[in-house]
Amino acid sequence: MNVVEVALVAVALGCDAFAVGLAVGTRWNKRRQIFRLSFHFGLFQFLMPLLGWSLGRTIAGVTSRYGPWLAAALLFYIGGKMGYDSLRPPSEKSPLSDPTRRLSLVALSLATSMDALGVGLSFGLLDRRLFVPAVWIGITAALMTWVGMKLGTRLSQRFGHRIGLAGAVILFAIAVKLISS
Repeated sequence: MNVVEVALVAVALGCDAFAVGLAVGTRWNKRRQIFRLSFHFGLFQFLMPLLGWSLGRTIAGVTSRYGPWLAAALLFYIGGKMGYDSLRPPSEKSPLSDPTRRLSLVALSLATSMDALGVGLSFGLLDRRLFVPAVWIGITAALMTWVGMKLGTRLSQRFGHRIGLAGAVILFAIAVKLISS
């Protein structure tokens, strides 16, 4: 696989990370939150192809069957909470838990990197080298998440709290894509 092909795969895999970063960045946009989400998305996008490589056909069949459904359920849940919260008057809003922390961070990282698991599996089946492409995939995902969060921050500053509804729609679209592929 040449450099251009690796770059295209990395950008394609980073699109989900960008979209989730955009949605999350509309509400959670402190430096620490941006770093945490970008770092973890990049790390998981690096690790998942390596995991896919090592899993083989048997376990990958189970993962590819149920993994997208679990990831989609999480994205629907977070998107639903974001959308509901953005429609409520500020006086009625309950604090949402920060998706850049704890189990939510791990679950979002897994959800956005499921495609990378499949890429790793295909690299393994084709007997291709994987480490360098995995590094580029991880770096690209981290950068795309950072850009998405920064853009989400700008959009929320410009359009107010209702931009959270757009973030919810983005998360719903990713969830539908996961279960329809």
